[in-house]
Amino acid sequence: MPRVKRGTVRRAKRKRILSRAKGYFLTKSKLYRSAQQAVDKALNYAFVGRRNKKRDFRRLWIVRINAAARENNFTYRQLIQGLRLANIEIDRKHLAEIAVSDAPAFTALVDQARKAVEATAKA
Repeated sequence: MPRVKRGTVRRAKRKRILSRAKGYFLTKSKLYRSAQQAVDKALNYAFVGRRNKKRDFRRLWIVRINAAARENNFTYRQLIQGLRLANIEIDRKHLAEIAVSDAPAFTALVDQARKAVEATAKA
């Protein structure tokens, strides 16, 4: 088998790993093997964290919407159902923003949802 010389490729790879591990504790920022393990674990945590962030924000929006809905004597579940029945398509992010920043507009949405729920209850 012929000899393969790849000094610059190997050096570049190690340098990239060690530069990503800058600031890590003790040998994790100095030694290649420790740095590689630490970087791999950090990238896994970052991947999971990006998904958890979406989950956490959705939970926050739901809490805010529910709090604002209860101020209008309505529950989150009733509000979402009423908005669906009234054919009002608004996502939870924007609904939570309206609930926090514009109370009269949110009250108007709650009223429309309430009318839609009452209309289907009578039918």
